[in-house]
Amino acid sequence: MEYTIQKLARLAGVSTRTLRYYDEIEILKPARINSSGYRIYGQAEVDRLQQILFYRELGLPLEQIKAIVTSPAFNSVLALQEHREQLLDRRRQLDILISNVDKTIATHEGRISMTDQEKFEGFKQKLIDDNEQKYGKEIRDKYGDAKVEQFNEKLRGMSQEQYEEASRLAEEVHRALAEAYKTGDPASEMAQQAAELHKQWLCYYWSEYSKEAHAGLAQMYVDDERFTAYYDGDQPGTARFLRDAILIYTGMGQ
Repeated sequence: MEYTIQKLARLAGVSTRTLRYYDEIEILKPARINSSGYRIYGQAEVDRLQQILFYRELGLPLEQIKAIVTSPAFNSVLALQEHREQLLDRRRQLDILISNVDKTIATHEGRISMTDQEKFEGFKQKLIDDNEQKYGKEIRDKYGDAKVEQFNEKLRGMSQEQYEEASRLAEEVHRALAEAYKTGDPASEMAQQAAELHKQWLCYYWSEYSKEAHAGLAQMYVDDERFTAYYDGDQPGTARFLRDAILIYTGMGQ
């Protein structure tokens, strides 16, 4: 079956402007242009649009989606299987949070008691699952399954106070890093303080600290575009600056 751009937009629940943009950036081009100048989409384009919307729902940027779906190695069946696993992970996360909410309601109604640890289990498990989904393969390849599981167990075992302190430290790292970046010198006192705060933050999650692992993680911030995007969100170049500061801090850049 073939669709005009208006019909495909209605079918998929997107705007015609979106489809025109997808054509412009060459992530989804029409099968042909008819004699009246209208874009016409066939089954292959319908299937690709479905894949694009799946990836968008999972939070991937368009540039990354384009690289995936236009790759000669792209396997639509394998991609659907991966989508399914990711959606199941998301459902498990929601089930944990729903259970947490139900317990909290029951606690307020006096039907059960809930420990402080239980109150934060859902949020910590969601963080673990989100990290696994975004960075799991790269982290496991670099540090091994055992290290990653140690990280997850330490996070699950955090007290409310530790969890809040780790969150506060993460914010402090970003503030210190933003100020240090203005100096332009990763060896400056401010930059080294940011590196020290980064170490303190890591120690809430790592079972043991090493300069080599710290430096390796800093390099990953530059090598992996997802980490780079996280740190470069407010100021491009921040991830590289942090990497350089940490290499100086750990003495691993010599």
